[in-house]
Amino acid sequence: MGAKKNFVLDTNVILHDYKCIENFQENDIYLPIVVLEELDRFKKGSDQINYNAREFVRELDALTSNDLFLKGVSLGIGMGNLYVITGDKYQEKIALSFPERTPDHRILSCALSIAEKKPKMQTILVTKDVNLRMKARSLGVLVEDYITDKVINVDLFDKAHETYENIDPDLIDLIYNKIEGVDVDEFSHKNLLKPNDCFILKSIRNSVLVRYNPFTGKIKKVEKGTNYGIQPRNAEQSFAFEILNDPDVKLVGLTGKAGTGKTLLALAAALKQMDTYKQILLARPIVSLANKDIGFLPGDEKQKVAPYMQPLFDNLNVIKGQFSPSGPEVKRIDEMQKSNQLVIEALAFIRGRSLSDTFCIIDEAQNLTPHEIKTIITRAGEGTKMVFTGDVQQIDSPYLDAQSNGLAYMIDKMKGQDLFAHVNLIKGERSQLSELASNLL
Repeated sequence: MGAKKNFVLDTNVILHDYKCIENFQENDIYLPIVVLEELDRFKKGSDQINYNAREFVRELDALTSNDLFLKGVSLGIGMGNLYVITGDKYQEKIALSFPERTPDHRILSCALSIAEKKPKMQTILVTKDVNLRMKARSLGVLVEDYITDKVINVDLFDKAHETYENIDPDLIDLIYNKIEGVDVDEFSHKNLLKPNDCFILKSIRNSVLVRYNPFTGKIKKVEKGTNYGIQPRNAEQSFAFEILNDPDVKLVGLTGKAGTGKTLLALAAALKQMDTYKQILLARPIVSLANKDIGFLPGDEKQKVAPYMQPLFDNLNVIKGQFSPSGPEVKRIDEMQKSNQLVIEALAFIRGRSLSDTFCIIDEAQNLTPHEIKTIITRAGEGTKMVFTGDVQQIDSPYLDAQSNGLAYMIDKMKGQDLFAHVNLIKGERSQLSELASNLL
């Protein structure tokens, strides 16, 4: 245990994780009053940050007494105290650099005040705002990101599958000949495998795409099948179909850059299994572009979110384009949409629902927080399969990054579980131009 510290929390930390005050061990936590003012602005709405604001204020209310504002309240055995700071002066040092008294600058001033009052203890501002961290450092204020739910090892998003070479060619022949696969004990690298790992085996004369199936304990050949008119174009896409088509795998993470086919593959697999599930649900979080909030868009709720859902409809049209416009496959898709067996909507609309017998695809999941991912997964009822797709390098939220987003967090925490599988798609298949731009620009 190191020396006790003081942590000053920015509003965005609470909106990211409303239980954040439980994660500072024996250290003391300070909330500038401006943080409560900002939380008040966020308490109305149906988005996850609105829920987090309300839940935190409720938890704070349970602790509230005059001590919270005077001498602090204990957060429990082995934990520090929580204080709400009111009436602190606006530091001259802050005023000279940042005359405008924005909430960020007031929080920065509060951190500086606490550091001056308690010079024998480290005072650290905790914020997920990169710009505020830069401002703090410019004034010599200690500052950190909120890293409790950060993923340390992100190299699994830089590579595709493993390839094992110098394999006994007789073993590969055996895998080809046995439909059910061969026992994992016959594979010399078995200790390196995690449940549902997909990889390539190569020998001097042959090779094979395989998957380790934890439910059968076997290494089985991956077939290059077609899902509702969509054929895999590379090994990773074949691996994705293998996992997506297995009803025993209830949770799937599909990652990869733009154009690798994440959403298209998931939707094609869902349509192939349309008779297995009562509903196919595609959803994505709404992240407003530039300064245009969704409230400025015309129309009712459905019309407002329609532009954000267009990429999902585009993928559906790609699948329809594999068939004749008057063919039974296209008619079946249209009928499913009319009967709400196939639903495309904003993620906010599915919160609070229990999803049973549903093939659920969450697109752009890298824009979700770890808590949002957990909230969605806990909606899963019996017979539901959940697929999260996204690119951890293309994050639109200002307070998430490649290590702290919910998609990376889920994959890191779930790896090794029989019900979970992750496939990372590397090669772009949208077009030569798309692949070139993704690699060079």
